[in-house]
Amino acid sequence: MKKAKKNNSGKQGKGNGGLPSHAALTTALKAVVKEQNGGLGFNMWAAVVNRDGEVCAVTFSGGDRGDQWPGSRVISAQKANTANAFSLPGFALSTANLFSVVQPGGSLFGLQHSNPVNIQVAFQGNPKRFGQPNDPMVGERIGGVNVFGGGLALYNKEKKLLGALGVSGDTSCTDHIIAWKVRHRLKLDNVPAGVSPSKDDNVIHDLVKDQTGQINSHGGFGHPTCDDRATEIAKNLPITHPTGS
Repeated sequence: MKKAKKNNSGKQGKGNGGLPSHAALTTALKAVVKEQNGGLGFNMWAAVVNRDGEVCAVTFSGGDRGDQWPGSRVISAQKANTANAFSLPGFALSTANLFSVVQPGGSLFGLQHSNPVNIQVAFQGNPKRFGQPNDPMVGERIGGVNVFGGGLALYNKEKKLLGALGVSGDTSCTDHIIAWKVRHRLKLDNVPAGVSPSKDDNVIHDLVKDQTGQINSHGGFGHPTCDDRATEIAKNLPITHPTGS
């Protein structure tokens, strides 16, 4: 009974500290998925966590929970947890920014093995509730660290860090693009600073192969490319969907 009460309290919006309601998140996700985002053109999962890492909303863009990769439900929440856990009130790191620094020899090597997913929270409850306003993850801390594109911190118009968004269901590059556009639609993209050339948390495609054959990020926060179309879209996100606008 206690869990059911927690889950029902996740119905949101203004009672969720400025974070989007399930309905608002769903509307934004469905609209963005219809756009040109590179990748495979698949349906997506999205999740939002608050600053304490509690899941506030989980949704999907398809007609039913099976219309997008089932495994991406938990990954979306994991990405949201990561972006929240490693962003600060004055500095944002996307999950895409973490890819290179956790590789062998990177300054944060091993980070991806910290803060493991809470398996009980991830897989509890009736699957019919997955992606609904009363998704069993809502009101719980999912944990987990994910180091590829799709997780972004959420900042309101006062640049206050409220939590984070996670998106999963396509290539990691397209996940990042869709997350960026969803955050923009929700007007929670007032990013104060970041590691990208545009001083935000956009994905950085600067991986190069050195003389030994080792692939390194020139700036230390790079992410692999996926397809040419996604690379071009991502590069232009600060222009087409500028933060703080």
